[in-house]
Parts: sequence; C-alpha cells; structure tokens
Amino acid sequence: MQPRPATRPRQACEATSTARRQLNLATRHQLTTAAGVPPGTITSRTRPGGPWQRLLPRVYLLQTGPPDQRQRALAAVLYAAEPGSDPLSGDTAALTGGAALALLGIREAPYTPVDVLIRAPRKLAGSPEVRPYPTTRWPRTITVSGIPSTRPVRAAADFAARTEEPADRIRSVLAQVVQSGWCHPHDLHTELRAARLLTRPAIRAAAGELLAGVRSVAEAQARDVLSTTDLPTPLWNARLHTPDGTFLASPDAYWPDEGVALEIDSAEYHYTRDSWHATLHRRLRLESHGILVVSATPSMIRDTPSEVIAALRTLLTLTTTRPTPPTALARGHQQLVLPL
Repeated sequence: MQPRPATRPRQACEATSTARRQLNLATRHQLTTAAGVPPGTITSRTRPGGPWQRLLPRVYLLQTGPPDQRQRALAAVLYAAEPGSDPLSGDTAALTGGAALALLGIREAPYTPVDVLIRAPRKLAGSPEVRPYPTTRWPRTITVSGIPSTRPVRAAADFAARTEEPADRIRSVLAQVVQSGWCHPHDLHTELRAARLLTRPAIRAAAGELLAGVRSVAEAQARDVLSTTDLPTPLWNARLHTPDGTFLASPDAYWPDEGVALEIDSAEYHYTRDSWHATLHRRLRLESHGILVVSATPSMIRDTPSEVIAALRTLLTLTTTRPTPPTALARGHQQLVLPL
C-alpha cells in the first residue's frame, strides 16, 4: 500500500483556512493556487452528492448543506473580485444595492439579484443571481457580517438606480434606511444627486419627502393628501420636548402653532400588546401637555383620506379659541426647500 502524498494534509489545511475566513466559501483560484488542490479534486468533490457545491462560476461552497443569504452574498463578491486579490478587502469588488441593505436589516430590500460593484472599465458577465456593476466612482467600503460592502448611503443609491420595484417600494426602502439611522437624509440626497438619479420622478419625490422629515410610505401618502388641501403645512417627525427639556414624543405630523398632532399607527408595527400600550402611553403624554391628537391607520390615509382631513380640520379650528396652549416645544425637522 502506497503512502498518501505529503501535500494532501497541507492542501486540506489551506482550503479549510481559506473557507473559515470566507463563510465556508472559496474560489477556484484560491483552491488551486493557494491551497494546491488539483482541478480534478475540485471536479470530483462538486459532483452530485459530493461534499462541495458550485454556487457560481469558479466559486465553491465547501459544505453539503444549502447556503444562507450571507453565503450567497459573499459568493457574488468572490465571483466579482479580481483573481489574485484579497476578495475581503473591498478593493476590487463590494456588495451594494438591495442585498447590502438587506444585510443591514432593511425589511423590504431584496436579497436577489445581488448587485456587486467592480471597478470600471473592467467587465464581467452577469447572471440572474448576480449583477456586476462597473463604476468609476469607487466608494469607501465597510464590512457587514463578514462581507465587503458599500456604505448604506451608497447602497441605497445603487438600489434606487438599478431596481425595477414600483415607486412605493423605492419610497419605503429609502425611508427605512434613513429611519434606521444608517444615513442622514441630506447625505442620501447628495449621493442620489451625484449618481444623477434626481431626474427620475419617483426617486426625486422620495428624496424630497425625506428632506421634509417623512420617514415611511404611510407618511408620504399623508403628505401627498395634505398637499392638496388648504391646511397649514406641518412638521414631520419633529421631536417634542417639555419645557424642562424632557423628550415627550415624535408624532408623524405636528402643527406647532395649533398644538395638533397626526399619529399614523400601523397594525403591523403597533398592535402587539407591548407596542399598543406604548402607543397609548405616547398619546396620553401628548394630550397631558395640551396636544390634540388625530390617530389614523395607513389604510385610512389611503382609502378614506377625506375623513382624516375632516378630523384634522376640526381640531385645527378648535385650537383658535382654546384657553390653554400646549406646553410642548418642537425641535427637529423643518420644512426644507428641496435643492435642485
């Protein structure tokens, strides 16, 4: 019986080391060049029933179980990175768009197709799962869950540039990026302008809403409804404080001169037991400081806007004669002029 070649333990060690830092993934270049794995071994191990899987051209998953979303995203980066480079450095390939936002927890951002930036003029064939995106504006990159990615503001702009989703989905995703604190609306507006995306009506409208303080599709729809009336223009998501500086609440829309607030309460986010109690406590805090509150659901804003407007009009009219003004002070978002 002949002894095993001495190189096999080294090959296995090198392949394992590479896969460990790359979510159990490796490229063909890494396996053959760095680890010394013969091409025939790769072919053998990726046959049906074998221990490895071919996820993309020249990219392999060194496990038998199905890949998760993180592994699919990193596989796209490994596929797009220049052979011989460190694919985790973010120098030659970086995750962007919806897949990068999904990793950050943006609910409506799509995991697929995976958009990956590469440096222009380099070109790379795409597929239904992966879309290489050549760019001359190479961004600073960060690492998200072990995957080199663009910063959230660039990922949001790239999502808006390449998505085929309807306008409301674009609105919602961009709003979630800002609402989650991943970027400031002014920075997002600057990035969208640098990418020359503000010529698109849906994106320009979404950017304008965010600058005005709108943070959700329901708020955007409410803003559209209010813009068709003669009601005063409210502040969106203004932070209200008591006279001693204690934070009170941040209603969706607030009329500071009249002390009237509009709260849009979605069943999806507010009607668990704890969230419902929190909603009631917030309303009590507002009312205890003299603020009159109109509560509505997103479906009311969408389906029966005239009833919401009538309720607001009634309260805004009542405030002109009430003897006790509200004691809350509004800070935060103002109605900003949208830059050209």
